[in-house]
Amino acid sequence: MSQNRKRSDGTKTSRTAGARSPAERLEPGRAPSRPRGVQAREPSRTFTGFVRAISSVFTAALVIMLFLGGGAILVFHQFESPGPLTAQRTVIIPKGEGRIAIAERLEREGVITNRWTFVGGYLLQGFLGGRKTGELKAGEYEIKDHASMRDVIDTLAGGKSILYKATLPEGLTSEQIVERLKAEPNLSGEIANVPPEGTLLPDTYYFSKGASRSEILDRMGSDMQKAMAELWEQRDPDVPVRSIEELVTFASIVEKETGRADERDRVAAVFYNRLRKGMRLQSDPTIIYGIVGGQGALGRGITKADIETKSPYNTYQVNGLPPGPICNPGKPALLAALHPAKTSDLYFVADGTGGHTFSENLKDHNNAVQKWRQVEKAKSKGGSADDQDDDAAPIPTTKPAKSATSKGQKSAKVVSPSTGAGDGDGALPSDASADASGMPLPVRKPKRQ
Repeated sequence: MSQNRKRSDGTKTSRTAGARSPAERLEPGRAPSRPRGVQAREPSRTFTGFVRAISSVFTAALVIMLFLGGGAILVFHQFESPGPLTAQRTVIIPKGEGRIAIAERLEREGVITNRWTFVGGYLLQGFLGGRKTGELKAGEYEIKDHASMRDVIDTLAGGKSILYKATLPEGLTSEQIVERLKAEPNLSGEIANVPPEGTLLPDTYYFSKGASRSEILDRMGSDMQKAMAELWEQRDPDVPVRSIEELVTFASIVEKETGRADERDRVAAVFYNRLRKGMRLQSDPTIIYGIVGGQGALGRGITKADIETKSPYNTYQVNGLPPGPICNPGKPALLAALHPAKTSDLYFVADGTGGHTFSENLKDHNNAVQKWRQVEKAKSKGGSADDQDDDAAPIPTTKPAKSATSKGQKSAKVVSPSTGAGDGDGALPSDASADASGMPLPVRKPKRQ
């Protein structure tokens, strides 16, 4: 049998052709040849360039991320570090300043070390801090010693500023309230218009330094609307007022007639009883408002001519309520008007001790008037320094009161010593009207405010 064989491709091989020596087997083999018909392909230059560009972008992004990460760590380190202040300091941030201007101010005043770190930390705190950072607010702030930039931002963004207060007592007119706000040095801005009478709620209002005066007026108006919406629903069902506007008007008269909390509901009862009987209110404060309007104080005593002068606000000449409030009543007066005392009183007169004596009929009232005159006579004879001061105070006097239901009957209505405005503003002056016998009473000038 022949040792040579013929391969399928026609070549001859030997049986021993595949046998290799150990040394030959250690030599690396040759790669198989390319199959026939397959051409060699060169790599695409476009694809290579694209791969290289992507690689460059990722490399640059990695470098930028590392740079930003390092910068963020550095910023937050400075952001959280104790600040340069060695003692507590008050800082004023004016209205209208932006973040950069505020940062410059804080750096200039030694509160922070670097304005850009402050601004960067403020922005990063919003993006990376996991909580929303509010806008930096204007105001006057106390910055504690060694406060970090985060502490400063929390203080300014939280609006934790030093608060001032404006106390606006009951019984002031809107014009008087505006004048008080204008005189407050820690407020800013102008007041264009005086609000309508009776639309402001007297109270103590707190504000940051630089707050606008108009803002305080807006708060007073808003608080009045809220208070009236709440209180009106709680009124006694038999109260003879038909609207909130009438209630405020009525309460303003009660406010100006007495400054004693324990008498307001009883004074309200007197006026309601008069309204029910068709009697005129005959309230001196309404006469004063009809003469001077929002100025509040008359500056002299009420005269008989004042009483006889026809005016929409002169409740000696008109029936029922005046056309509008004569001041801004407080909540106590409003509550008294909503919940008057259950009495049949028609008159009241000063008792000489700061309060009043209330009477249901004219006879008892005239007796109370005589007692009050004796007290005033004793005071005038004393001549002490206190008595001399009392001579300058408003002195209540009796006035004729014509009932609409009984012609020819005369009664005496007495004005109370006024502290209705809460601090003496708008104090009721005395008058020289005639008493029940037609004799004029002495006039004493009110205290000058």
